[in-house]
Amino acid sequence: MNHGRDGHGAYGGCDSEVGYGADAASAQERTFTALPPARGRGFADSWWGRAWLKALEDTALDGSQLKKGRGVAREGLVGAVSVRPGRITAVVRDRGGSAYRSDVLFQELDEADWERFLDVATARAGHVAALLDREMPPHLVEDAAAAGVELLPGIGDLEPECSCEAWDHCPHTAALCYQVARLLDQDPFVLLLMRGRGERRLLDELQLRIVARASERVVSGRGAPADGSGAVRAASAEGVDGGVRADEAFAARDILPPLPAPPPLPDEPGPVPSLETETEPEPGIDTAVLELLAADGAARAHRMLADALSPDHAHRPLPVTLTPRQDVVRLLADARPEPWIAKRLAAGSGRSPAALDAAVRAWWYGGAAGIAVLDEEWTPDPETLTRAQARLTAAWEENERPGLRAVGNRWTAAEDGVQLRYGRDGRWWPYHDEDGHWVPAGPGDEDPAAALGGAEPSAPPSVAARRPGVQSMSPHVESESGT
Repeated sequence: MNHGRDGHGAYGGCDSEVGYGADAASAQERTFTALPPARGRGFADSWWGRAWLKALEDTALDGSQLKKGRGVAREGLVGAVSVRPGRITAVVRDRGGSAYRSDVLFQELDEADWERFLDVATARAGHVAALLDREMPPHLVEDAAAAGVELLPGIGDLEPECSCEAWDHCPHTAALCYQVARLLDQDPFVLLLMRGRGERRLLDELQLRIVARASERVVSGRGAPADGSGAVRAASAEGVDGGVRADEAFAARDILPPLPAPPPLPDEPGPVPSLETETEPEPGIDTAVLELLAADGAARAHRMLADALSPDHAHRPLPVTLTPRQDVVRLLADARPEPWIAKRLAAGSGRSPAALDAAVRAWWYGGAAGIAVLDEEWTPDPETLTRAQARLTAAWEENERPGLRAVGNRWTAAEDGVQLRYGRDGRWWPYHDEDGHWVPAGPGDEDPAAALGGAEPSAPPSVAARRPGVQSMSPHVESESGT
């Protein structure tokens, strides 16, 4: 380690950055804005943050000064914190309003130390993954210590300097250390910067090590990609543990932060980018169709997110996977495409224009279940048929029951122009006769009388009123199909 002091009283200076980039010096210093007061909370939740505070408490000779420093930090009197190799600095105010420049000096690692650390960090895939997740796994610290590299401070490693001229930790340097513990909780790279390496440089060096190790495996015939593009994946796969060891995961059980709050639901799907550019698309690529599909995808994602964030999401059944034939209906009903796109969809749907119009209505009334009832004609087994007949009998008074005659799962009153279809989901779905075709007339219901009573007497206008655009779509499909 570098135990010498520079001309400013700090431990060491920044490591040489020759050849690393003109802006390397700025990358070796980070400034964090002042944190808000920390009333009612601890200063360290992570195990490495607590280790930092333990080094402070073991080093300070006067516990009363630490107690005063905690109070100063809790009240938010520590200003912006500057972190650089070997030194942390902040202006700290006391409760009387006086301001003091406070520094805490920290020993840096020398080049040999960093070489050993890089070897240790790349020896296990879990070490690099944890660092990228802003975590300091216990086994990384233990492995580094076994290699002679101390990452966390020990007794006497935190040396205070303050303009109040106290010779030991004063309330100002103690408050600075407590504030830094909060920064370490959020980002262990702060600790590594104090030890002498900024995040960008450290990650670049880790990447070079990973690529080199993967290339060595290629040369030895152990099967990593030769072009280096998959070197990180190869390095992750090369370890004998194949990932994070179980004992590492177990050791981290008490330091993992809680899951973040779910994201708020946007008011509406995001806007779809326009694909109209000065560059002509490749042959066979229709930008209008792609924009439609993108808009449809955004709308579906918004609905899925709304469903996932709803309180009863865990109790809902999994959504039904649509067949391509059903998805054509969904796209026509939801996206309301231009007539020429609707015509192409209709041509690929395998349905006549009238049947497609009926399918769109079925989708509006019941989604995939509504289309299934439209398409399927099946014969209930004796037990199911008995339950269905019992429901029909109980639904009406005897003198009010319509003259329904059963064929399979369909009960029809031809003279009244109505029909009830019994779905596999146990619901009854109303249909009415339109120009000799049975078309959906309402949503399903477990009560057949309620289903028939809720049937729309004139389905197309009702659907159009509830779902703008449906009626403007289907006639275009029919007219452009030549019917």
